[in-house]
Amino acid sequence: MMMNGFWPIFKRELFAFFVTPLAWVLITVFLLVQGMHFFLLVEYFASASAGGVTPSDQTPLQAFFGNTVLLYLVLFLLVPPMTMRLFAEERRSGTVESLMTAPVSSAAVVFAKYAAALTTYVAMWAPTVLYLVILRRTGEVDWGVAASAYLGVFLVGAGYLSLGLLMSAMTKSQFLALVLTALIILSLFVLGVGEFIAQEGTLMHDICSYVSVWAHMNDFASGIVDSRRLVYYGSLVLLPLFVSVRAVDAWRWG
Repeated sequence: MMMNGFWPIFKRELFAFFVTPLAWVLITVFLLVQGMHFFLLVEYFASASAGGVTPSDQTPLQAFFGNTVLLYLVLFLLVPPMTMRLFAEERRSGTVESLMTAPVSSAAVVFAKYAAALTTYVAMWAPTVLYLVILRRTGEVDWGVAASAYLGVFLVGAGYLSLGLLMSAMTKSQFLALVLTALIILSLFVLGVGEFIAQEGTLMHDICSYVSVWAHMNDFASGIVDSRRLVYYGSLVLLPLFVSVRAVDAWRWG
């Protein structure tokens, strides 16, 4: 069967991640940065309102998800360490040999490792739902916009994690996998920023706009779910996973 052995590997990977100090360091840093991020935004909006000034046409929720660089900085620093060990460590230590000889399919190995990383990523974001509760106590919260924003965060993370898993499958070095993942994520971000530099109506502007995570999250944080974004992130998830499965097949039969 195509997904034979998925659950045992998924549970093993999830357990392995949470027993390492790195996991708790990442979670702690993530929540501290996001907490500071949220606090500064709320304080800014509150002080502006108290002074009778309207800071922008955005709500704190929209600003938190779509209009500050801290969100992207956290993703840039979070994803590479989460994915660097998925395959690289097993290849370096030689434990991948026993995995390859076990009665599990290559697809099950790849998807189980990816699902464990994605589950961890979702678990990291789960406590931030409390921010919505805080906002609700002080004003109105558009739950449709909130759901759209979290969908955007999920899709961006899912795409980046898939790229990170592929980089881990391409090398035996965790450090090299981390660096390659960070470089690819940074390159995509920089290319997306070109949307604000390239002349409108040109092919370059269209390409930059299509990959711009800033533009994507601004849409999601405004409650706009564009099918082009869904296609883009679907491709960003599935293509690296497909190549990773082929890489695992190569180890098994090569």
